[in-house]
Amino acid sequence: MKLCILFPGIGYHCDKPLLYYSRKAALAAGYEVISLRYSGFPTGAKGNGELMRAAAEHALEQSEEQLSGIGFSEYSRILLIGKSIGTAACAAFRELHGLDADCILLTPLALTFEHDVSRSIAFHGTADPWADTAEIERLCNDNSLPLHKYPSADHSLETGEPLKDISFLTDVMQIISNRL
Repeated sequence: MKLCILFPGIGYHCDKPLLYYSRKAALAAGYEVISLRYSGFPTGAKGNGELMRAAAEHALEQSEEQLSGIGFSEYSRILLIGKSIGTAACAAFRELHGLDADCILLTPLALTFEHDVSRSIAFHGTADPWADTAEIERLCNDNSLPLHKYPSADHSLETGEPLKDISFLTDVMQIISNRL
């Protein structure tokens, strides 16, 4: 049995494109999928380190609650897919529970890299207002983490040009599908 857990972002729930199609790809590859839901985040977190940390802790606490009954040892393969603040939560959750799991980090934040990010890949838009490109590049390089960058894309890996956005989404899904 294989398990995939989706860790959403503050405003990016599991029905938005990156996580919606990740879920479909994982299901098609035979994974059981758990889509986490978060609520009650502090407002004004963007650009505020203290509030971002509080949001990451809040996401981790809600992840713990929602995953408390899962027997992880029953699974032959575990994949954690995080988006934004969910990247910090998934890395922290994996570390806390000592899970033998790979991580896919969709638009990671700098604080994600405070946790073990080995066996991960990252995706980043170069116009992401939540994460500085040079910093994400450095952190990925320091951790020997493959980084896939999307020019002029924002925190949702979108540019406002529908065909370009679809091509970016297709690229992300092909890379994820190859990891399933």
